[in-house]
Amino acid sequence: MKLSAKKIVYVSILISQALVLNIVESFIPVPIPVPGIKIGLANIVTLVTILMFGFKDSLIVVVLRTLLAQLLVGNITAFLFSVSGGILSACIMYIVYKRYSRYFSLVGVSVFGSVAHNVGQLLVASIVINNFLIFSYLPVLMISGIIMGIFTGFVANFFRKYIKNIEYNSRW
Repeated sequence: MKLSAKKIVYVSILISQALVLNIVESFIPVPIPVPGIKIGLANIVTLVTILMFGFKDSLIVVVLRTLLAQLLVGNITAFLFSVSGGILSACIMYIVYKRYSRYFSLVGVSVFGSVAHNVGQLLVASIVINNFLIFSYLPVLMISGIIMGIFTGFVANFFRKYIKNIEYNSRW
């Protein structure tokens, strides 16, 4: 499979944008100081990548953004939580976008991804601490995931019209 230089540049820019949003987000205080609740700004870029390029490239963006962020500011355990949530989120968002877009808007796709991200992180946490009671924390994370998913979905939807211009004016 031959990749064009143009596509490599676009995906690299998306990875950079996701990394910057991830780092900026770490400086934004969350109104409710509950562990694991984040805005999920980098998920905007994941949604944009799904719209522009599809599933494979969205996974590349998620994994490389997560790896680079953890190399800069985190540790290996945080990487496992983040990458598992990010991969599950990208998978669910892609499936909902491709198969159920007639039922769900981009905001709905984002909400599914946000909730999936939280489930993925709890799954890894339950394995790491060897205790599945951590899933009792899921209702709190689902509520925050729905709220944050709505926000990131609206932002990604705002960029959708600009993405279409890029899609139609380029051949990968």
